[in-house]
Parts: sequence; structure tokens; C-alpha cells
Amino acid sequence: QVQLVESGGGLVQAGGSLRLSCAASGRTLTTYTMGWFRQAPGKEREFVAAISPNGAITRYQDSVKGRFTISRDNAKKTVYLQLNSLKPEDTAVYYCAARSRYRSDYALGYDIWGQGTQVTVSS
Repeated sequence: QVQLVESGGGLVQAGGSLRLSCAASGRTLTTYTMGWFRQAPGKEREFVAAISPNGAITRYQDSVKGRFTISRDNAKKTVYLQLNSLKPEDTAVYYCAARSRYRSDYALGYDIWGQGTQVTVSS
């Protein structure tokens, strides 16, 4: 089984950048699709980005396209989310997630979750 630990969150001004990391322990990540989700106060958790097991395919929520970039290093068992041009509405707890079964919809089917890392963007 894979365990996930996120890091890299913090407080940043609007327009700033952060890089989130998701470190996996346990099994190799090479068979897992990885995703990032976020949950703002009072809102439901939402899909942010996903990357296929070999990194060839990425998907993004429309509101983060062109600003966020997901990547992975399977040798290091780590997935990254680069957050650029941050906006106050990006404030949320960001969660890393993994799934081993194929689903055509990259926003669905995740069954392994990290504990989350807080991202706060001030205006």
C-alpha cells in the first residue's frame, strides 16, 4: 500500500508561487495515476490536476490551466504541483491522491489520500 505525505504549503501574496510536493512511501508509484485536489472552507473538495503513471498525460481544472503544473518523479516517488500566479480564490487545503485502477475521467476513482497541506493566498 502507498502512503502519501504532502508538503510545501504556506502563506503567499497574490501573484506569487509555491511548489507542493507529495512524497510516497511503500510501493512504487509507477502504476498509479496521481492527482491533486483542494478544499476551501465551506466548500466541497474539488479536482485540481492529475498525471498518468508515466507522466505522459496531464489534466487540469479549467480555473488553473496555464497557472498550475503537475509533474512526477517516479524514481523519487514524488509528485509535484507548481502553483504560479496565485489568486486569493486558490486558498484551500491541497490534497494529494493516488489511484491504481484505470478510469477515463482523471478526476475520479482515487482511493489513497494524503493529509493535506494548507495554501493561503493573501490579496
